[in-house]
Amino acid sequence: MPWVRSDFITLMGIHLASINIQQTYYQLSFQVAHFVTPFNYDSLESIHAALNGLLPSDIRVQEISPAMPEFHARFSAKRKIYHYKIYNDTIMDPFQHRYAYHSVYKLNAAVMREAASYFIGKHDFSAFVNASHNDRVRDPVKNIFRFDVIEMGALLQLEVEGSGFLYRQVRNMVALLLQIGKESIPPDIVPMILASRDRKELAKYALSAPPHGLCLVTVNYNEEHLGLPSGCPKTSFGRHHTISKCKLPFY
Repeated sequence: MPWVRSDFITLMGIHLASINIQQTYYQLSFQVAHFVTPFNYDSLESIHAALNGLLPSDIRVQEISPAMPEFHARFSAKRKIYHYKIYNDTIMDPFQHRYAYHSVYKLNAAVMREAASYFIGKHDFSAFVNASHNDRVRDPVKNIFRFDVIEMGALLQLEVEGSGFLYRQVRNMVALLLQIGKESIPPDIVPMILASRDRKELAKYALSAPPHGLCLVTVNYNEEHLGLPSGCPKTSFGRHHTISKCKLPFY
């Protein structure tokens, strides 16, 4: 389904903000939004049920909780984890085609792993950001905590965890790793491109990887922003969850 890039929405006096919602076919298995409402609620279960009743069947609100005034769905995030899936075989698995990039070229996972290690640490990622007229000017220095290349049969899963990411940064890093995996360029080209701080330097070797293989998996927040205000209603996990005491993944 198409995703509209929008951080702030106001509807009927309710101001809604979310973490970045990227372009078409970008996947989200974990999405957080916050809103300020002029109404007071004794219970959040009714609004939880109402939201899930109005949303399409492939989108579900799993949990609604009161938040501290300082909490912001985007700016309070301290870590994000992305996965990028690559199906590396001659014939594409039809059950993976919507969620994994298909590479018919045999990829060398070992050299991709070596190249990914150069991204770990605090770097200026100016060479790996695409300009966007909707995006604000942001600090290009990001801290990458891990970048794993995991082999699962024909499926390669690239897992990257960082303090934050620039526009299309993950897809651009993956694109370079794909070229390195094809052994078109050596792994040690990564620090050279990082040092250039120039998007045109990366463009000599790779374009952005397609969006459908990318999935935002987890967002971690600062603990001080996750406390519950005094006198607030309890967190809602959905009416069926509360009544049946079952561990249902969705309402």
